[in-house]
Amino acid sequence: MSRTIVYIDALNLYYRALRFTTHKWLNLETLATATLPVACNIVGINYYYAPVSGRTDAGAPGRQNVYLRALKTSPLVSVHKGNFLAKEVWAGLARTREFRPPHWFAWIYPRPVVVRVWKTEEKGSDVNLGAHLVRDAFQGKFETAAVLTNDTDLVEPIRIVVEECKLPVILMTPVNQPAASLMRYAADVRHIGPYLGPSQFPNMVVGRSGKQIHKPLAW
Repeated sequence: MSRTIVYIDALNLYYRALRFTTHKWLNLETLATATLPVACNIVGINYYYAPVSGRTDAGAPGRQNVYLRALKTSPLVSVHKGNFLAKEVWAGLARTREFRPPHWFAWIYPRPVVVRVWKTEEKGSDVNLGAHLVRDAFQGKFETAAVLTNDTDLVEPIRIVVEECKLPVILMTPVNQPAASLMRYAADVRHIGPYLGPSQFPNMVVGRSGKQIHKPLAW
């Protein structure tokens, strides 16, 4: 058995695999166990996230907090917090012939050159994941690493682990066609899609304090 730590890019997981599904109540321990080879002895799961903004969805922060409480019922899961920024900025309006607005949308003519939009940015999560991955490799905390992402910003940390630490990294991909630069260094590529549905928490779990945690109704 190979001591394995799993590193999960929460933003990439959500937007690539969960956003438009009913699989958001995801048990990460169950998912990792189902996805990875049986030879992997999972000794830790690190979840890197950023608090969501309630500017465009007032209920989103509450649902996220409920989910974080559910995750903490697993002794293997460690939650690592980054930052999520949402701000209004001016942006140029795309003027392509291929653009087809929704049927209900009425343009104001002449069309503006710039418009005011919400810009959202996640800060720190991928940096934290990459830093922890490399640190743990050099400290000998795992024999195999598994990284759930399709973010090419993580190519360099993965390369360091593979080429300099001589340790294998399994790519747990949330997309059908993972980035070639990530696959280049992966010892194995595992698609999580088939396991999302079967890897859900029960609708109610009991938290560490003994209180009941219920799946958000919107999920």
